[in-house]
Amino acid sequence: MGQFLKFLLASCLGLFIGFCLLFGIGAIAIGQAISASEQVKDVEANSVLHLTLERPIPEQTNNLEIDPFAFNTESTLGLTAMVEAIEKAAADDDIKGIFLEPEQLASIGLASASVIRDALVEFKATDKFIIAYGDYYTQAGYYLAATADEVILNPLGIVDLRGFSTQIPFFKDMLDRIGVNMQVYYAGKFKGATEPYRLNELSDANRQQIRTYLDDVYNHFLSGLSESRGLTMDALRQIANDYEGMDPNAALDNQLVDAIDHRDAAMNLLRERLGLEADEEIKQVRLSAYAKASKDTKDYSVKDKIAIIYAEGAIVDGKGTPGTIGDEQYVKYIREARNSDRIKAVVLRVNSPGGSAMASENIWKEIRLTQEAGKPVVVSMGDYAASGGYYISAPADSIFAEPNTLTGSIGVFSLIPDASELMNKKLGIHFDTVKTGDFSLGITPFFPMSPQGARLMQIRTDSMYETFLRRVSEGRGLPRDSVHAIAQGRVWTGNAGLNNGLVDALGGLDRALEAAAALAELEEYRTTDYPKVKEPLQQLMEEWLGEENVRAQAMMKYQLGDQYKHYKLLKDLAESKGVQARMPYLLEY
Repeated sequence: MGQFLKFLLASCLGLFIGFCLLFGIGAIAIGQAISASEQVKDVEANSVLHLTLERPIPEQTNNLEIDPFAFNTESTLGLTAMVEAIEKAAADDDIKGIFLEPEQLASIGLASASVIRDALVEFKATDKFIIAYGDYYTQAGYYLAATADEVILNPLGIVDLRGFSTQIPFFKDMLDRIGVNMQVYYAGKFKGATEPYRLNELSDANRQQIRTYLDDVYNHFLSGLSESRGLTMDALRQIANDYEGMDPNAALDNQLVDAIDHRDAAMNLLRERLGLEADEEIKQVRLSAYAKASKDTKDYSVKDKIAIIYAEGAIVDGKGTPGTIGDEQYVKYIREARNSDRIKAVVLRVNSPGGSAMASENIWKEIRLTQEAGKPVVVSMGDYAASGGYYISAPADSIFAEPNTLTGSIGVFSLIPDASELMNKKLGIHFDTVKTGDFSLGITPFFPMSPQGARLMQIRTDSMYETFLRRVSEGRGLPRDSVHAIAQGRVWTGNAGLNNGLVDALGGLDRALEAAAALAELEEYRTTDYPKVKEPLQQLMEEWLGEENVRAQAMMKYQLGDQYKHYKLLKDLAESKGVQARMPYLLEY
């Protein structure tokens, strides 16, 4: 029997090792095949840059979770690299124009879309053409397509121009029915993150703030369309209210598009612009391939550097994962920049709705130490720099935001579930305890919080809020009461933040770099990026050979597709530990 078990275990071990080897070899082979198909080639003369934008757009190339079921090792261009590629194409004599097909445009933030739109407008200003075609234009896709010289829509297509909205789920009734009481402690009447657990609809204060910033970002959106299409904002607003884009002919009559036709008409128009015959092949180069083919223009003889630290995603305790801001890692990045003799300034590119208050505090401290060491820190805000995202921005020497950045949300909260009714009355499971003091049991979901415990939790939450106010007051040079007046969890746009003192100027990463160089008195410099993102194949292998929960999360992402971000937001809220400083939802087109 012992011999049999020995052989059985040896066979199982051999199978397991064999599977791992086969998987590793297979993944490498697939990666090499994909890599070979994407080998950098010289851009041919009389070419067109092809933009589809079907993949997620992180701030930094590859700084996001890899889909472990796609076995795709193609790099995911970040916003910065994407804009740089379009700018290089504008100056490249071999690139004559852009063919834009934004139909599959992945979900994108408001500010990110504006940055890409601005790059397209600047490209067009060099007397090069842009042709757009779509079977279906999402609002974000149309926002970009509207910059084109010709916008073509499929005869059965839609221009989904209908205005902005938010849709927020509320769970209080459900929790009441199953016997779970969410014990909520918060500071700030506009801090809407707790409302889904204590209300069944938006509070008046929360509804007011959402209406205010929705109107602001919608006006910015309409202003861009008005500039591109030559229509008044009032006309565009009425077209959206009537949903004219649902009917292709109505879209044409209302000048949302220039032609109703199939894709081959767009190809013929490209040939005409390129001076090609009807049967000649159009030389197209994908944006990702062009970015790889473009030569690195950094002058490595320049010694002085500015560090760009990309802080994108939720702020979490510990190391974090790609696309999140783990305080353990980001403290190291900032410390490395501070201790480097060659790095003279830091630009923190923030695109975060917030997260852990403790992690935010740890990052804040490291930023202050960097300033005390004599190195300026400038913040550049992306789609979001809210709550914890603003916490880590507040100490900066200068803050730049896009007009439609969502920022502020200066407030904190804690959520502690009480499942005692669920256990006792619904499931028939009872807990008892013996303890040496009133607080010996700690925080547990199996007993309701005592009045004394609830009082202490609220005191701690209020104390954290006062700390947040103090951090902003010191960083922005504003009195505490002035900060409190614009805080209380309220979300502001970049435009509004410029008026109330949360932001110094409107502009993108380029303006932040200029400001950092001026503060550090640098006439010439080169940039160095943090984090040092791993290649997709390496991330893929680590996901499959890593922890079980990573694979489970990857499976969930694969199953939910585009809806995964909503699941992840709720999951992060449910699993949050300690006091939180975060926005409760994400706003997209």
